[in-house]
Amino acid sequence: MNISGTLNVFRLIKDPALCLPHYTASTFNQLPVPLSKAFSGEREKGVDIRAVILDKDNCFAKPHENEVWHAYNEKFQELRKAYPGSSLLIVSNTAGTLSDPNFAQADLLERNTGVSVLRHNTKKPGCRNEIMDYFRNAKDVDITSPSQIAVVGDRLFTDVMLANLMGARGVWIKDGIVENTSIFTRLEKALAGFLLKKGYNPPDPRSTFE
Repeated sequence: MNISGTLNVFRLIKDPALCLPHYTASTFNQLPVPLSKAFSGEREKGVDIRAVILDKDNCFAKPHENEVWHAYNEKFQELRKAYPGSSLLIVSNTAGTLSDPNFAQADLLERNTGVSVLRHNTKKPGCRNEIMDYFRNAKDVDITSPSQIAVVGDRLFTDVMLANLMGARGVWIKDGIVENTSIFTRLEKALAGFLLKKGYNPPDPRSTFE
């Protein structure tokens, strides 16, 4: 159960724009690399993305599998080259969490992808402090502001909200590997569509660490 997701969704009552992405791609293969290219508009001029957080399930991997979906291998390697070492991090609500006994899934995912998987006690979107601690302790990535981080995922109420809560930039993968018809997915898509029609914009990323 994702207690963090359930509790944080109530933040949308006060600030519904927290679920809005800064950039939307149809699939993982449509991501621009480097991701700074995604934010080239007037409102986002001068964006410098130095680190990327990737969701796993239905983003670059088929749900419940711990390897890159075959059709996304080339794009995944392109991201690894653009964001080497600690600057590319997988943050999943399955692998690397307390739902992953002995972090067996996280270990397998790391072996299959060559990318680090965050071990975290709180599920998205509530694990921003654990993510920021990871980057603060990394010796091979120079991040001075959360606004230099992009969070890529297929869920608005977890991945995109995580980005907005930590002052990063949210990248929404609108169409996953398999169609997700759950009531929560339909609800978040309906809410985002309504807000965009009403002229809402995602929050401006903060300029400094909390």
